[in-house]
Amino acid sequence: MNILIVEDDNLIADSIGMALEDESHIYHITNTAEDGLNAIRENNYDAVILDINLPDGDGFQFAKSLRQSKIDTSVLVVSGRASVTDKVVALRSGADGYLTKPFDRQELIANLTAIIRRAHGHSDNKIVTGPIMVDLNKHEVMVGNKRFNLTSKEYHILELLSLRKGSTLGKTHFLSHLYGGIDEPESKIIDVFICKLRRKICALTGGDNYIHTVWGQGYVLRDHASG
Repeated sequence: MNILIVEDDNLIADSIGMALEDESHIYHITNTAEDGLNAIRENNYDAVILDINLPDGDGFQFAKSLRQSKIDTSVLVVSGRASVTDKVVALRSGADGYLTKPFDRQELIANLTAIIRRAHGHSDNKIVTGPIMVDLNKHEVMVGNKRFNLTSKEYHILELLSLRKGSTLGKTHFLSHLYGGIDEPESKIIDVFICKLRRKICALTGGDNYIHTVWGQGYVLRDHASG
């Protein structure tokens, strides 16, 4: 997943970044509300990890500005402020979750995964499409009763398709999810990844394919298969 961290304390931002990196997530750090808003308007992020106290404003207004701009990216507030009032104001401003500092790495990742999957209508960490099951917590895929061995890039493509199941995703969306704007290759690499992923799925499902092409737009994962 591609995560934006809006945090002015570099030590905390780097610590969060390392926790995300350990889970194979991509991240980008901004230190001000203005830079954070500009970044999220220009890129496709799966979620924002947001501090409340920022040099040029506060996280409450940041979250409110996102929602007023019709940006529905998931927002997880992380703050040293533990009062009920702060939590209520954050959630009413548009945040999806609130985590009090200090926090455990696993707690951060679990909260982040939960708000992202809920934002896309998934009540469980296991997303099932036909015989394919993607476990967001374990970062693994099963097809039937067999472990589906994938490269990191293939897993993250299938993860994104599963989270957005039923929605058509363009190549720029995949590139942002996989590379986060850093050393992005040409968009045709997505066609290569999808082709290899389809071949692997077909090999385990007797020829059925669940990743559909929407010509001129991109790819979509659907519950019904094509041969």
